[in-house]
Amino acid sequence: MKKILTLLFFACTCYSVQLQAAEPTPDRTYWADLLYKISEPVLSNMSKGELVKNMQVEVSPTWDGRRTRVTYMEAFGRLMAGLAPWLSLPDDNTPEGKQRKQLREWALKSYAHAVDPESPDYLQWDKEGQALVDAAYVANSFLRAPKQLWEPLDEVTKKRYVDEFQKLRWVDPPYTNWLLFSAMIETFLLSIDEQYDAYRIHSAIRKIEEWYVGDGWYADGTHFAFDYYNSYVIQPMYVEVLEVLVAKNRMVKQETLDIARKRMQRYGLILERFISPEGSFPAFGRSMTYRMGAFQPLALLSWRQELPEELSEGQVRSAMTCVMKRMFEAKGNFNEKGFLQLGFAGHQPNLADWYTNNGSLYLTSLTFLPLGLPADHSFWTSPAEDWTAKKAWSGEDFPKDHAIGF
Repeated sequence: MKKILTLLFFACTCYSVQLQAAEPTPDRTYWADLLYKISEPVLSNMSKGELVKNMQVEVSPTWDGRRTRVTYMEAFGRLMAGLAPWLSLPDDNTPEGKQRKQLREWALKSYAHAVDPESPDYLQWDKEGQALVDAAYVANSFLRAPKQLWEPLDEVTKKRYVDEFQKLRWVDPPYTNWLLFSAMIETFLLSIDEQYDAYRIHSAIRKIEEWYVGDGWYADGTHFAFDYYNSYVIQPMYVEVLEVLVAKNRMVKQETLDIARKRMQRYGLILERFISPEGSFPAFGRSMTYRMGAFQPLALLSWRQELPEELSEGQVRSAMTCVMKRMFEAKGNFNEKGFLQLGFAGHQPNLADWYTNNGSLYLTSLTFLPLGLPADHSFWTSPAEDWTAKKAWSGEDFPKDHAIGF
């Protein structure tokens, strides 16, 4: 009997050990601490209905005159789209686990405030077409972590979201990346078996396909612009919309998704080569104040474990960590209350476009998607490796580059 009890105790002890989270690596700890720093001012305030009260709004010097209340929806929607994978991990007793649990609790309360007409933090769902953009990021957050962020919401809050999403059909999106915002919202409605507008999805898909210009790049409309909108919107939202349609068997073939994913892998290769040996990357095109949002496709591929075979997890993690440190250790990224300020690497308000406020900047959270992988995943534990530009400029061998033919 004593032997049996001993064996049972040993088995329970082993099981208990298995439940403990892996010790985070220094890179992961840096990422988690930084994302918590970015998120805490937004969610701690909004969870109490005090975001509008306490967030200092900063708009571009060339602001177009829209209601500045759009700021809060931009901050919340974009932040949650980046946070969602991390918050989908189970709770544990590590310092990171406690951060994650706190953010999730704040987020669920914030989601309720966002659609409660009686809350001071009820977001601006009407009056400005901009609401379509950031509602799409909210919908994207639900798609990325449905069990942790959508399912726990009470039925009243869920109904309010469905109503607000459906009412946004009053917005007639221009023939640009905005078509994907409509498609993302309708795709989320499809995913939860609510009434959705199939035309708004399929018209976006048709246009994105028409706008493919080759070698992993899409134009944003009828004319190609050399900027990062393939990163901010087009590549990730297109693939994630297609994934739901394929899963639901709704008029999209698996082949279409496979091709879109291969294009994003090619684009990810290009993004990795943009990262200099010192951790900088080219600052060009619109919306550079979105900071590391430029690397969303590379982050999404890492989280989904779909990196192209030419890129190792160790080199991608090392490159992205180097960029984070180069960018966020610059002075001026945050104001005295901890909210992001207009700029790229510091406070550079004159860089902001006419549509940019400091809520817009939370799109930078979209580079943190790999935090959705557990701490013991090879993305975090594989040895650090030099990335392509670092190898190239130090005299090491590095792979030649070739365009794709589709």
